[in-house]
Amino acid sequence: MTSSREWVVTDYAQGYKSLVLRDCEVEAPGPGDIRLRVEAFALNWGDMDLMRGIYSFTFESLPARIGIEAVGIVDAVGDDVEGIELGQRYCTLPYFYFQRGTSADSVIIPARYVTRAPAGLSAVECASIWMAFMTAYYPIASLTGASADRNILVTAGTSTAGNAALNIGRLCGANMLTTTRFEKNEAYLQDSGANHVFASSRDASLADFIDAATDGAGVDIIFDCVAGALMDEYVAKMARDARIYYYGLLGGAFPEQLPLVEMFQANASFHPYSVFNYVQDGPLCREGCDYIHEAFANGTLRANVDRVFAMEDYVAAWDYMRTARDNHGKIVIEN
Repeated sequence: MTSSREWVVTDYAQGYKSLVLRDCEVEAPGPGDIRLRVEAFALNWGDMDLMRGIYSFTFESLPARIGIEAVGIVDAVGDDVEGIELGQRYCTLPYFYFQRGTSADSVIIPARYVTRAPAGLSAVECASIWMAFMTAYYPIASLTGASADRNILVTAGTSTAGNAALNIGRLCGANMLTTTRFEKNEAYLQDSGANHVFASSRDASLADFIDAATDGAGVDIIFDCVAGALMDEYVAKMARDARIYYYGLLGGAFPEQLPLVEMFQANASFHPYSVFNYVQDGPLCREGCDYIHEAFANGTLRANVDRVFAMEDYVAAWDYMRTARDNHGKIVIEN
């Protein structure tokens, strides 16, 4: 392969509507890097926010290639790389990629930010799992140790990371609570691991819902990508020493003010959470990868793909992602 195609964002004001598919050269990997012949890559809300210039990280300049999650075949290895096999399938791990996004036919990536593809999964399935499950793993299973005596609230349970959190929380035996806008999503969320589902189209009070779902004990862990009005309601129902993991912008903006009075009263903490910080830590990264590999090997976690688009239909895929979908799961581009 001597030439490749890449999708680049060109204008923050237009966001993903400014995406352009253009030709580019296939680069040789430098020291510590590998090159993947990309088979499939996935869409993520973080990329959407990044293309609008409102993410917690930013590009150095525009135009810039977008995309944080992909799978492909290793076709070149740079110097000082060990343990990576040419011709084998690897998945990218969540890290901030600056100008080297994955929405292309070929991508250069540091070898430390890939993991072998789980056996028995298609390329599309492999492209769909690592961002969601790694994002959910650390707050739910590692940092605070979900267990049978924990009540965990996951906002926006149909989001891919939220849904992954429900799956992992169920494996840990925790009492899993989640929110959604629509009552029609209840069966899907229960199948994903939710013990209790709050639907804002049906249920009037999140605080009353938490009381009933926890027998008045309150929530120990909140995995929140919404904040805003939801935070205003759930903070009154935090258990002692509760921890809020805030990780996303589905509410439209970062919280302008924290509910300090309620946090003082519950001895609660607010943790601005980015999975990038844990993937960058070698031992923690291996811990998360090992957990996910084992769970997929024994069938306790499964890939969840909603729809697959062709490379040329990338902008249409983002249009679809923004709709109020009846189906849920990852949206994947297949090369």
